[in-house]
Amino acid sequence: MTAFKSEFVATLVERGFMHQCTDLDALDELAARQRITAYIGYDCTAPSLHVGSLVQIMMQRHLQKTGHKPIVLMGGGTTKVGDPSGKDASRKLLSDDDIDRNMAGIREVFSRFVDFGDGDCGAIMTNNDDWLSELAYVPFLRDVGRHFSINRMLSFESVKLRLEREQPLSFLEFNYMILQAYDFLELSRRHDCVLQMGGSDQWGNIVNGVELGRRVDGKALFGFTTPLITLASGAKMGKTADGAVWLNGDMLSPYNYWQFWRNTEDGDVGRFLRLFTELPLDEIARLEGLQDAEINEAKKILADQATTLCHGADAARAAAETARQTFEEGNVAADLPTIEVAAAELRDGIALFDLLRRTGLCQSNGEARRLIKGGGARVNDKPVGEEMARVSMDDVAAEGVIKLSAGKKRHILIRPRQSISE
Repeated sequence: MTAFKSEFVATLVERGFMHQCTDLDALDELAARQRITAYIGYDCTAPSLHVGSLVQIMMQRHLQKTGHKPIVLMGGGTTKVGDPSGKDASRKLLSDDDIDRNMAGIREVFSRFVDFGDGDCGAIMTNNDDWLSELAYVPFLRDVGRHFSINRMLSFESVKLRLEREQPLSFLEFNYMILQAYDFLELSRRHDCVLQMGGSDQWGNIVNGVELGRRVDGKALFGFTTPLITLASGAKMGKTADGAVWLNGDMLSPYNYWQFWRNTEDGDVGRFLRLFTELPLDEIARLEGLQDAEINEAKKILADQATTLCHGADAARAAAETARQTFEEGNVAADLPTIEVAAAELRDGIALFDLLRRTGLCQSNGEARRLIKGGGARVNDKPVGEEMARVSMDDVAAEGVIKLSAGKKRHILIRPRQSISE
């Protein structure tokens, strides 16, 4: 392996973050010689980021820990346009209020991964709406738009995908790549930012920014992208049968977050330990070499480390203990996700398939019925195979809850809620 001069570049390459770089040797030289500033942009399309963004967040953490300065760019302006990258159809346009609410939720994530402050390496959070909404259209076209070739823009994958599938691509979305390139130019001017990082689907947009900085200001800028993270099975990272794996605890409990990592496929353990934890590489090599049942210990370490980074050590310990009680002792662990259901409903009895859907353990009644018929549904750890079975107050355990399970790894507690009149 090439011996790198900078700890930053060496860390990213050795831990598997690198897919492409505009000039890796020059970036390595610069990062070894001086402190650099780098940014990643995050559009505000939901009130939390999900685990699919974690590779980018971890890169910013490594950037800061190796002595450099990260910029977290909130896409308050670009979210109004919508990134067409990797999308077959236009994104839903959000209102300003929606964008502001989403931005507030996303901000919560970053304080756990990077340190904000006035120091030399203190992270900066900024919003591209601060400059994009102030642009005058005709001057922007003259000063920036003239540096973009329509021929080249049509060659980008995000555009070709839509055209080949005869899906509409609005003029609004077509401008997204120009606005992202302008973000890089603006951050270069405001904060001496020299590097933009992102996922592999952003390569064309990032290169546009690198070239715009060179053409307009004569500056040497760099782009660095990560590989698309897929599971050993080929599935997309960050999606499960239960939906997105959110990073905010109010959208996904720390316990379920811990379980996501605990359920990692055997073939992904080593790679995920390198990307999503800070364990030393020699320790990771030992863990990924474990075989058969022992690999489960490596998965628990992965879950502990990843959950500690995202939710704190206390939450990770509580999640691990809940899992131990649930799976090893067969107890009803108090920290399992809990929902309340009106006691009056339970007295009448609720169809099990309906309750599986309502709790989110299944996405539809049909899926729930199939789970029951296949023997995967359990009430208080007892298999229920009758498709029309009902759950009632008679099922409330001594702990005052009903434990509902879909398979061996997904559980939720039902707590009866008494009405005021009762």
